[in-house]
Amino acid sequence: MNDEEIIASIALTLTPTLGLKIRKRLIDRLESASTILSSKTTLKTLLPGIKEDLITSLFSKERKNRALEEYQFALNHNIQCITYTDKRYPYRLKECIDAPLVLYFRGNCDFNVPYVVSMVGTRKATQYGKKLCHDFINDLHLSIPDALIISGLAFGIDIASHKAAIEFNHPTVGVLAHGLDRIYPNQHKNIAEQMYNKGGIITEFPIHTEPERYNFVSRNRIIAGMSDATIVVESANKGGALITADLANDYNRDCFAFPGRTTDQYSEGCNKIIRQNKAALITSAEDFVKAMQWNCFNKKKSPIQRSLFPDLTPQEKEIALLLQKQGSMQFDNILLKTKIPLTQLHTLLFTLEMKGVIRILTGDRYELI
Repeated sequence: MNDEEIIASIALTLTPTLGLKIRKRLIDRLESASTILSSKTTLKTLLPGIKEDLITSLFSKERKNRALEEYQFALNHNIQCITYTDKRYPYRLKECIDAPLVLYFRGNCDFNVPYVVSMVGTRKATQYGKKLCHDFINDLHLSIPDALIISGLAFGIDIASHKAAIEFNHPTVGVLAHGLDRIYPNQHKNIAEQMYNKGGIITEFPIHTEPERYNFVSRNRIIAGMSDATIVVESANKGGALITADLANDYNRDCFAFPGRTTDQYSEGCNKIIRQNKAALITSAEDFVKAMQWNCFNKKKSPIQRSLFPDLTPQEKEIALLLQKQGSMQFDNILLKTKIPLTQLHTLLFTLEMKGVIRILTGDRYELI
C-alpha cells in the first residue's frame, strides 16, 4: 500500500460531512481513495451532482495537513495504517456494512487466521468470571492453539481475557475507543506492551480522540465484526457486552454466553440473552468448539498451490488469480474485472467452490481458501 493511498484514505475519514457508507461507496466505485482525491475536476466528472461544499471539505488544506499529521505519527510510533483495500484488512470485518475505512494497528498479528474469538463482559468481573476466562482460554489452547482472542482492553472480563491469552501464548488484540497516542485505562499499558509481539492494539480513531462514552459503543462493532463468534462471559442486565452481542447477531455471527445463578447480578445479562435466544449456552471450550464445528482443528489442511492452480480451466484460473491479487471481492466486481458473461460466471464460481478453491462470504463476496 503506497503512502499516497494511505494519506488519502485517512483524509476521507477526517471529512465529517462524508458519511461512512458514502466513503465506502466511493471506494467501491472508484477503487481507491487516491483516485477520489486526485483532482476536483476528476471527481466532478466521475460523480456528477456532487455538492460543492463536500468537494471544498474534501480538498481543504486543513484536511490534508491533518491526514499528514496522522500518517507521520503512525510512522514515528511503529503504527500500521491498514486501509479498506489493504490485503491485511480483517476480511471478517470487511463483510460488515459499517466497517471503518482505516484501521490503526500497533503490534504483530494476522487478523485473517482461521479462528477468531471475541470475549466480552462486565468491567466489574467477579472471581467466577475471571476464572471462566482463564479456564476457557486454557482449554481452547489445547484444542486450537492459534486462535486469535479479541477484546477491548477494559477493566474486568476484557483484561482477564487478554491476560489469559498471554499466559497461554494465544495472539490477542485489544480494540480501543480512542487514538493510539494513549492507552486507556492507563493501568493496562503494561499488558498492551506484552501484546505487541503476538497481537497488539487496534482502533479506527485518529490521535487526539478522547475515550468518550459513545466511542466505546462504536468500537464494539469492530470487536464483533472481526470475529467468527462473540462470547459474553459475565454481564449485568444492561451493558456494553450486550450491545456487542446484539451487533454479532446483526452481522449474522455466532454468539454464546456462560450462564450464572439467577441471583447473581453479573450473570443477569448472560441469562437474559440465552433466554431470548440471542446467545447459545456454553459451559466450556469443548461446548464452544463443538457448536462452531471446529472439531477437525488438529487435521492439517493441504494448502492449494496458488502459484500454479492445477486442474483449472483458463477462465477458472483467471478468477483464482484475480482473487489472489485482490483478496475477497463482490460478485459484481469480479464480473466487471473478468468481463465473463453473468450466467457463465455464476457457473464458474460454483465449480470453483465445489473444487475447494474458493468460498462464498456474506454480502455476495468470494475469496480463495
